[in-house]
Amino acid sequence: MLHKTLLIIILTFYAFASIAQKVGIVLSGGGAKGIAHIGILKALEENDIPVDYITGTSMGGIVGAMYAAGYSPEQIEKIALSRDFQDWVGGRYQSDYSFFFQKKSISPSILTAKLSVDTNLRMNFRSNLVNDIPLNFALLELFSQASAIAKDNFDNLFVPYRCMVSDVLSQTSITVSKGSLAEAVRGTMTVPLIYRPIKLDDKYVFDGGLYNNFPADVMKKSFKPDMIIGSNVSAKTYNEYPKNTDERLMSRLMVFMFLSKSDSTLIGENGVYIQPNLADYSVTNFNPVAALIKQGYDATIAEMDLIKKRVSRRVSKTEIMHKRNNFNNKKPNLAFSGITISGVNEQQKRYIERLFKRDGATFNLEDIKRGYYKLVADETFETIYPKISYNPVTDTYNFEIIARPEKSFKVDFGGNISTRPISNVFLGLQYNYLNRKSYTFGANVYSGRFYESLQLSGRIDYPSGLPLFLAMEMTYNHFDYYNTSSIFIENPHPTYIEQADRKIDLKIGFPLNRNTKITLNTAFINNSDKYSPDNTFSVGDELDKTIFNASRSTLAFEQYTFNRKQYPSKGRNFLWSLNYFAGRESYTPGNIYNDSFTNIPMLAGKKIVDQQYRHWLNLKISDENYFPITPRYTIGYLAETVLSNQPLWSNYYSTLLTAPSFYPLQDSRSLFLENFRATSYLAGGIKNVYKLRRNLDLRLEGYAFLPHRKFEKIGLQGVDYMNTFTKWQYAATAGMVYHTPVGPISFSYNLYDDPVKRNGVLLHLGYLIYNKRSIE
Repeated sequence: MLHKTLLIIILTFYAFASIAQKVGIVLSGGGAKGIAHIGILKALEENDIPVDYITGTSMGGIVGAMYAAGYSPEQIEKIALSRDFQDWVGGRYQSDYSFFFQKKSISPSILTAKLSVDTNLRMNFRSNLVNDIPLNFALLELFSQASAIAKDNFDNLFVPYRCMVSDVLSQTSITVSKGSLAEAVRGTMTVPLIYRPIKLDDKYVFDGGLYNNFPADVMKKSFKPDMIIGSNVSAKTYNEYPKNTDERLMSRLMVFMFLSKSDSTLIGENGVYIQPNLADYSVTNFNPVAALIKQGYDATIAEMDLIKKRVSRRVSKTEIMHKRNNFNNKKPNLAFSGITISGVNEQQKRYIERLFKRDGATFNLEDIKRGYYKLVADETFETIYPKISYNPVTDTYNFEIIARPEKSFKVDFGGNISTRPISNVFLGLQYNYLNRKSYTFGANVYSGRFYESLQLSGRIDYPSGLPLFLAMEMTYNHFDYYNTSSIFIENPHPTYIEQADRKIDLKIGFPLNRNTKITLNTAFINNSDKYSPDNTFSVGDELDKTIFNASRSTLAFEQYTFNRKQYPSKGRNFLWSLNYFAGRESYTPGNIYNDSFTNIPMLAGKKIVDQQYRHWLNLKISDENYFPITPRYTIGYLAETVLSNQPLWSNYYSTLLTAPSFYPLQDSRSLFLENFRATSYLAGGIKNVYKLRRNLDLRLEGYAFLPHRKFEKIGLQGVDYMNTFTKWQYAATAGMVYHTPVGPISFSYNLYDDPVKRNGVLLHLGYLIYNKRSIE
């Protein structure tokens, strides 16, 4: 009898122990490799293994927080596989939420530095960090509702949770157990020199991996589970120390510096330690999401027999789904009753408040997101950090913005290096000031053999119900086509043309929608063109010269959603512009045909052959659009038409130089193409973009140009029209483009149906982008 009683007691004890058995999951940091944790959670749920507690660091902290916030492994996987996730980690955000009209003109800028001036007029250099704007808002979207239902206590989440952050000033590891879940996650993944630090409890914190990359000790101390399953993806030691400098290793040096080695013994004797085989994966490459998840899944399945042996308790899929649904159904809807702004004065606060719009008594998430991205598109702010807090009394949220105005200079560096002498350097300066209105002042300089330019600009943005801007630009451009002969082989047919244009622009613009702007523009222009009438030149020759002083009035409608400022593969650029030109042409001959001119009137000691008042209308419609057909193939088109009643000028070359031009290929602006100029024309072509690798594209493009009436040279310098639509021209290119952080590297073969520039090979690094011409 005694034996039976003891047996019953022992069995009852083991039954209760089995029922009460608690399992803690520890997820290490490891950069992109931490995506493998998703596969580990997926495998555990599929095999009915309970997850009662989670601690994590860095990427492990993110994955763990999503699970603790009520997301299933399948939902986490779907998010990680989305384009949005790649945008978050890459610092990109969709232009749908930013106003195109707020963005500055496209330039060949490659690097941006910030120089702040303090009260003692000392200059401080601040390097450009990874853009955390999309990430900050994404974390609020993902975690604010769970944080609200848990009342900012991580023990009240779907699964009790802890994450690690580092206080570098005191060199201590901090366990985060309460507060905003979004901010805790933002803190645990703040890699030094990559993301900006944030404040938690008045301490600036960085990535938890600095001091505790595998928080098994925190799991034991905080939750005291019966059994620990640890997932480590941060192995960083080498079996064989590299003998030579490994460039890939050097590029990951910062990540290796803050990932402390994980100690497998911390999980205890009855724990299970999982280490997926991730040797072939990079800590900085977030693209192979599916493969990383599979590695984590496979590694867990390989240990499943041991896990089931040590974890006797089971939680069925139905039971976990029911519990998760109950938790998620209690989450308050994301309705916002107000916006709080700090870090700015009252005038600046009003400026920000006007950017947010609501249709009802409360803001919805789209209202908040639209206002947030309108704000971050404004370059007058250096720091914009969002927060969301929940008010249980009103059952609504409050959106808080911590902003710091940008009272500093931005310095842009860029340009291009090319195998043709069209290389140049670019320097841009910009100063922003914010009060009730936003003020932006800028200057940029181009310097090179072919192209030189100087532009000064000022702009005022009004945050009215219909946002608008007033702007003024002063631009000087100088093009020397003679200097575009080959570097290694002298051009046997050089082009003796030199152009300079000056303009003062006055603009007013406003958005039609987020990606479209309408601009009204009045400009005063002074063009000076020098050229050889027969494209020959000898020592002592003086080029002919045409000066055009005029005004230009423009109404323009433009839509822009390109993913890249050159060599795009997604998006659209549509332009409709109506222009009216009125001014005076003055022609002064050189001495190449000097004997042909007699009894010519003089002006300031110079011969004047012709002085004519010119005026005309010009309508230009251009549309460049890309359509993805497969993940690796995109087809695009460029269609362009110009309709104009522009008259013929004094001679053949002056007519050519002022006529509208079609620029089909990347280097077209650096060439004087006679056959691609006409007062009215139809043009277009097809663009084929093949994605060979992540950043490597093969581009095959072909174009046709059909002038309404082609120009014809008559005699020495006369000009007339050919018959209507008598001849068309073609252009084509085939090349490889590799997109690097410092601009594209392109190697291409370009073909033109032109008497001088027939074909050529071009290799360049950087952007072939110039300030707009006065007559474009």
